[in-house]
Amino acid sequence: MNDYIARVTENLRQRFSLEPEYLQSVTAWLDMIAPAAEDPRYEKLDLITRMVEPERMFSFLIPWVDDQGMTHTNHGYRVQFNSAIGPYKGGLRFHPTVNPSVVKFLGFEQTYKNALTGLPIGGAAGGADFDPRGKSNREIMRFCQAFMYALYRYIGADTDVPAGDIGVGSREIGWLYGAYKKVTGRAQSSALTGKGLTYGGSKVRQEAAGFGTVYFLARMLDHQGETLEGKRLIVSGFGNMSWGVCRKAAELGGKVVTLSGPDGCIYDPDGVCTQEKFDFMVHMRYSGEDRVEAYADQFGVEFYPGKRPWAVPGDAALPCAAENELGVEDAVMLLANGVRYYVEGANMPATADALKLLRLSPKILTAGAKASGSGGVAVSALEMAQNAVRYSWSRREVDEKLRAIMTGIYDASAAAAEEYGLGYDLIAGNDIAAFKIISEAMIAQGL
Repeated sequence: MNDYIARVTENLRQRFSLEPEYLQSVTAWLDMIAPAAEDPRYEKLDLITRMVEPERMFSFLIPWVDDQGMTHTNHGYRVQFNSAIGPYKGGLRFHPTVNPSVVKFLGFEQTYKNALTGLPIGGAAGGADFDPRGKSNREIMRFCQAFMYALYRYIGADTDVPAGDIGVGSREIGWLYGAYKKVTGRAQSSALTGKGLTYGGSKVRQEAAGFGTVYFLARMLDHQGETLEGKRLIVSGFGNMSWGVCRKAAELGGKVVTLSGPDGCIYDPDGVCTQEKFDFMVHMRYSGEDRVEAYADQFGVEFYPGKRPWAVPGDAALPCAAENELGVEDAVMLLANGVRYYVEGANMPATADALKLLRLSPKILTAGAKASGSGGVAVSALEMAQNAVRYSWSRREVDEKLRAIMTGIYDASAAAAEEYGLGYDLIAGNDIAAFKIISEAMIAQGL
């Protein structure tokens, strides 16, 4: 690590010690890009400090009324991290764990994930500490409206384009967009992405993150002279990303044998491979109960209360739920079970020590979420393009474009790793590739 990066790292540790998610993400990234950060221009322009801290951040109160007429107040956030290559772009998360550290971590990850797509979009993130579980549709709608009435002045098609994340699906995007139109008086379809197909949404958007993750895994397998045919995938979560992974894996000949939720995990040896099972995942997602045991009850498979899926043997592990869901003991279990591929769908799903163990092991090939988890934002950017020209591509066209984008991300990550003598380290490769794209744009645009 050169002296400049060491100083930036130490400064971050002193200033943001109370923001663990953000600090973990940024310090890991600094370690990864160190081989490519020797250019004296970076220190002269203090470029890396400007890349690891947000350009601006907003916080706001969100008062809303429940069905009993009682007022509740939540806290909302939007971090606009970097706009060097395009308007800010990133998700909105409604979850009780949302706080400034989580939002900054998500915005940072999103910036470099977006750069890898090759599309002109910057990075952002936002959300609120609102828990949709147990709320009625009308309560969630009122909250979405109150949230947008606080957020609308900071977003727009050429400024900042939010999308969905945990707790914010197509239903919530619809209510958010409706409130945006009402308060601004503009039907600006590119102001949000993840919209329904009847009002400017893109085909494949809901499953895009999962599809992209599987396409990335398929390229890794191809590099080893293998295919997905017959492969067993160990997957966490049961939301949009996991649902997309299940569908695309089945299409390409593999099968997902686990799902998980806050209540535990299920093991389905036959695989989550049928339309009936895909549809039931959608039902679980919108039931508001947030429990995966319902799948075990429906299909007669094993349910393990309070457990994560990483003890189940398989060929590839794809964490698709939340940050830090996979610890050192889980990583040891994956290696002991002979899992050969680790591909992140969710942002920062492994702890720093767990990821280090996996990256250094010769038994497993790893890929980080900045690369393999980019499918969702890629299709969001395609949605923006379609809205701009008032045209809608077919499902097949969007899927083909997504596959091409994910192939390009894989190729750029592999090439960057090779260029800097890092072998087949796709995680360092994708960080370096994104760093070089953004840094050159920032240098070109001056201070």
